[in-house]
Amino acid sequence: QVQLVESGGGLVQPGGSLTLSCEASGDIFTIYAVAWYRQAPGKRRELVASITNDGSTVYTDSGKGRFTISRDSAKNTVYLQMNSLKPEDTAVYYCKARAVSIDYWGQGTQVTVSN
Repeated sequence: QVQLVESGGGLVQPGGSLTLSCEASGDIFTIYAVAWYRQAPGKRRELVASITNDGSTVYTDSGKGRFTISRDSAKNTVYLQMNSLKPEDTAVYYCKARAVSIDYWGQGTQVTVSN
């Protein structure tokens, strides 16, 4: 079993920045990739960015150019640095860890971009 805890969400003004954290515990040796997803009200959950154990990263159009995914293996934590935030980035952000034959999800952290 793997447990994921997200943190770092909050209210930020347009153009501002936030850094989300996803800390993993439990059978972390089974994880080979971690991804950030987001879900806005009334919309489908969508992939934002992912990172593998060897550091390879993938960004979708949602995060490309403004968001950076990174990891600190010593802290078992994956980060999502978000810059130049827009109101349309408002969503609940979820962390997902991919292990062999199973995915684990965190509980989500709310990000609201508004004046």
